[in-house]
Amino acid sequence: MTDANSLSGLPYYQLYINGEWNDASNEAAFVTIEPATGEPLARLAEASASDVDRAVKAARQAFDHGPWPHTPANERVKILHAIADALEQQTDVLAELEARDSGATLRKTTFIDIPLGIEHLRTIAELARRHPYEPLPWVDMPSVSWNFVWREPIGVCAQITPWNFPFLALMWKIGPALATGNCVVLKPSPLAPLSTMAVTKIIDELQLLPKGVLNIVNGDAETGEALVAHPGVDKVAFTGSCEVGRKVMASAAQTLKRVSLELGGKSPSIVLPNADFDLAVDGVLFGAFLHAGQYCESGTRCFVPRQQHDAFVERLVGRISGVTLGDPLDLTTDIGPLISEKQRERVESYIRLGLEEGATLACGGRRPANPELRGPYIEPTIFCNVANKSRLAQEEIFGPVLAVIPYDDVTQAIEMANDSVYGLGGAVWSRDLQEAIEVAKRIRTGTVWINDHHLINAVAPFGGYKQSGIGRELGLAGLNEYTQEKHIHVDLMQKRDGRIWWDTLLP
Repeated sequence: MTDANSLSGLPYYQLYINGEWNDASNEAAFVTIEPATGEPLARLAEASASDVDRAVKAARQAFDHGPWPHTPANERVKILHAIADALEQQTDVLAELEARDSGATLRKTTFIDIPLGIEHLRTIAELARRHPYEPLPWVDMPSVSWNFVWREPIGVCAQITPWNFPFLALMWKIGPALATGNCVVLKPSPLAPLSTMAVTKIIDELQLLPKGVLNIVNGDAETGEALVAHPGVDKVAFTGSCEVGRKVMASAAQTLKRVSLELGGKSPSIVLPNADFDLAVDGVLFGAFLHAGQYCESGTRCFVPRQQHDAFVERLVGRISGVTLGDPLDLTTDIGPLISEKQRERVESYIRLGLEEGATLACGGRRPANPELRGPYIEPTIFCNVANKSRLAQEEIFGPVLAVIPYDDVTQAIEMANDSVYGLGGAVWSRDLQEAIEVAKRIRTGTVWINDHHLINAVAPFGGYKQSGIGRELGLAGLNEYTQEKHIHVDLMQKRDGRIWWDTLLP
């Protein structure tokens, strides 16, 4: 990380440990950069291994000896609603901060990311209100008994959030963890940590959480490694790349921590022959290019009937030509910059690869000519006649690059859609909803949208098949990821006579 101790005049964020703001133990700090301008945006304390240890111990103390795990669910729910209320009052501030820090458009952060994240937090809280008790079927053999599952918090949860949707990811992580009574040590991505810090400040000012229940440690990969490996952590929740996810899983295995991973994707969009072209064209573009394609479930592979391929591509190119690249803070901007110059170079390397592999570049593929766009912008790029086995179609690019792949029949489209190491999202476009549902059932992904994309609902589980991850976020399944299952058996006879199973030892 960049040593930023010599920089002055920037907002400075400390670590948040045990309900207090502190500098890093070694006084290290780093700078986060505004993608659209390349200018420094803020300084943040960079947690060392000893700072991580301090945070985990604070969470451990809060869980093992504090009131939070034993606080009634309805009381925890009230606190989460109070947090949501406070966040809602700061929507405009959070939206601008998120846009500047992550490169997302202000239009998206104002109307989608912040309000949706707050609504998700409220929904998660309400799901938790009725969550701990699960009845089991009636049992009368060998005797009448009442049996139920009681869900209890796991303990100390290490959480690592990504840079592409930091506010939403924060709500998805701390929401279910806190709602079910766990204590948290969270590390946001160093590329976009500021909405996390703003939310933490709001939570701290409310003074509703006991000390140690929520802890925030900023830093790079070394900070994350220290957090994941810490023996005081009971569960790890990570959102990010498959490469890092494998390392997280291997490290957590050393102490058999519970793990949930939301990783990469190469989501297919299958356009069926009877699809509404107007709807499908706009939907495919929305699925591929929202936030410059920097979503793990972006629909970056589009399967189109061969006889409709050329006409569909022509419509895609014509429609995307009207999309505006620009300053994320300008409400007329449709697509902002990539998160960093490193990410742009990665995207450009795949564009070159696509040409080398023989795909046809239908549009884009260049840096914009506008000299006022100083950040790492790249034009929306569409390749057509792409081979499904090519690297362009198989590897996650994480940028505004769409591969259009022709197919001869629906079975072939499904087989090609499933021919991937990923399985996070997918979409089907059709006027025949019954047919679309049958196709959706055969796509091996955790979420399939029909005539839509990107709509993640807080009541529904979200996660991946195959190398797209382990476990689920959101919905009751997401809450379950943060609980232990305890079976409680209650004998209803309440007398010694007739317990023939006891007679096997005590006649």
